[in-house]
Amino acid sequence: MSKTIKEIQAILENGQAVIGIEFGSTRIKAILIDPDHEVIATGNYDWENSRVDNIWTYSLEEITKGLQSSYRNMATRVSERYGVTLRRAAAMGISGMMHGYLVFDQQGRLLTPFRTWRNNITQPASEELTQLFNYPVPQRWNIAHLGQAMLNNEPHLPQIDFMTTLAGYLHWKLTGQKVIGIGEASGVFPIDIHTKTYDAAMLEKFGRRVSECHLPWKITGILPRVLSAGDDAGQLTESGALLIDPTGNLQPGIPFCPPEGDAGTGMIATNSIAVRTGNVSAGTSVFAMVVLEKELSRVHGEIDLVTTPEGNLVAMVHSNNCTSDYDAWISLFGEAARALGAQVTKPALYDTLLGLALEGDPDCGGLLSYGYLSGEHITGFAAGRPLFVRSANSTFNLRNFMRVNLFTSLGALKAGFNILTGEEGVRVDEIRGHGGFFKTRKVGQRIMAAALDTPVSVLETAGEGGAWGIAVLAAFRVQRSQGETLTDYLAGRVFAGQAGILVKPDPADVAGFNDFYARYLRGLPIERAAVEFL
Repeated sequence: MSKTIKEIQAILENGQAVIGIEFGSTRIKAILIDPDHEVIATGNYDWENSRVDNIWTYSLEEITKGLQSSYRNMATRVSERYGVTLRRAAAMGISGMMHGYLVFDQQGRLLTPFRTWRNNITQPASEELTQLFNYPVPQRWNIAHLGQAMLNNEPHLPQIDFMTTLAGYLHWKLTGQKVIGIGEASGVFPIDIHTKTYDAAMLEKFGRRVSECHLPWKITGILPRVLSAGDDAGQLTESGALLIDPTGNLQPGIPFCPPEGDAGTGMIATNSIAVRTGNVSAGTSVFAMVVLEKELSRVHGEIDLVTTPEGNLVAMVHSNNCTSDYDAWISLFGEAARALGAQVTKPALYDTLLGLALEGDPDCGGLLSYGYLSGEHITGFAAGRPLFVRSANSTFNLRNFMRVNLFTSLGALKAGFNILTGEEGVRVDEIRGHGGFFKTRKVGQRIMAAALDTPVSVLETAGEGGAWGIAVLAAFRVQRSQGETLTDYLAGRVFAGQAGILVKPDPADVAGFNDFYARYLRGLPIERAAVEFL
C-alpha cells in the first residue's frame, strides 16, 4: 500500500526506515525500505571484476568506493524527493556474492588479492576435502581456497588471523563484529543443520591438516562466528558510519542483521525458504536452489549443500556462466544499430532481440553455443572460451541465434538440475526466478521453464533482488514478534496476498531444449579444444 510523501517523511525523520546493501558481481545496490517493506529509494554503482595475474578479483579500494557511491546515490534521492537528510535507520544489513577468499593478518591487512567465486583454481583441494569430509566442497567455497593455498604452500598462510567473505568483510568494517549469517557460512565451511554452526567433526578433520602443515593458527580461530536470521549482529560503529557516509550525516548505533550471501537474499526476495520451494538467480552466474525435505542419498560433485538464512538444508546447482556472453552479443548488435544511424535504447534493444528467441525453432535450428567466459565446474572446465558454432545445414537466423544464446546460458545448470530431479527424486512445486535473465517479461521465464521442465514464476519484489532481500532480513531483526520464525514473517507480513506471474513449461519448448541439450553435451569436446588451442 503506497504511502504519501508526508508519511514517508515521518518514517525517515523518526529513523524507522531500513537499509540494505548488496554487492553483486556487476552492480552494488543500496535500498531503503519502510516498515511495510516497500521501497523508498535505491542507489546503484556499476563495477566489474578484473583478471589480475590470472585471478578474478576486485580491489578493496573499489569495494569501498562502491559502498560509498551506492549509499550516496540512495541518500541523494531521499533528499531530493522527500527533503530529508538520511541520518538514522531502524536496522541495516549487508549482502554480497558468496564464496571466494579474503584473508587478513592481525593488523587487518589483506594478505592476498580477493579471489572471487569466479576462480576455478582449487580443484585438487575441492576433491581432497570432498573425500575427507564425505561432503561436497565446491571449488568456490572459502575452505577450498584455503585448502588449495595449503597444498600450494603459499607464503601468506602463517600470517592468517581471519578469513571471511565479501559480506562478512564489510560487516566487520561497519560493526567491528567478525560474524556471518548461516546461509553465507554454508558456503564457507560445511554446516551442521542441527547445531546451526560449522560441522564439528569436519572442523576436527581439517584441523589435523592444519597441524600437519605446522601453521600457527586453528581453523576454529580464523572463521567468523555463525548467526541465524533474527540474531543480534552488532551495531554501526562511528568508524563504520564514516566509512559508508563520509559526510558524517549517517549516525552510528543502527542495529545490524547477520550478513548474508546472494543465495540467501535471493531466497528472501522470492519467498523460497519453505520445503519444496525453489528459486533461480540468473545473471552473470546462475544458480538454482531447492529447499530439501530430506538429505540427499549421496555426495554429488555437481550439487552444493547450503542452508536458508534460518539454517534449513538447501541443494544448490551453481553455474559460473549465464548472461555475460549474450550481453556481449547484444552490445555488438547495439553498436551495429548505431553505426547504421539508429537510436535504440538499451531496454528496447534487449526486449526486441530476446523477444525474437521465442519465435525461433524449438531446437534453435541446429545451432550450438557455449557462453563459457570463465571455467565451468559442472561440465569440468577450469577455464572457458565463449564459442559459437554451426553446421552447413543449420538454420542460421537472428531468431535461432538469440534462442541458442538463451538456451546455452542454462546448459550447465540443466546438468545439475537433472541430478536433483532424476537421480535424487527431489520434488519441486514451483521455481521462482529473479535476476537480469528475467527482465524481459516472460522470455526468461519461458526459457527457464523449458530448461527445467518446471513452472517458473516471478514476483514483483524479485526485481529488487538481494538488496531488498537483505533489507527484509534487517527488518526481521528488529520487527519480529517473540517466537516468530522467518518463514512465518515472510508469509504473514511480507508476501501476504502477493501472487507471482506463473509460466508453465510449453511441451514444444521442453522437447526443443532437450534436443539442444543433447547437442550441447556432444559438443563439449569442441569447447575443450577451444580452451586448449585459443
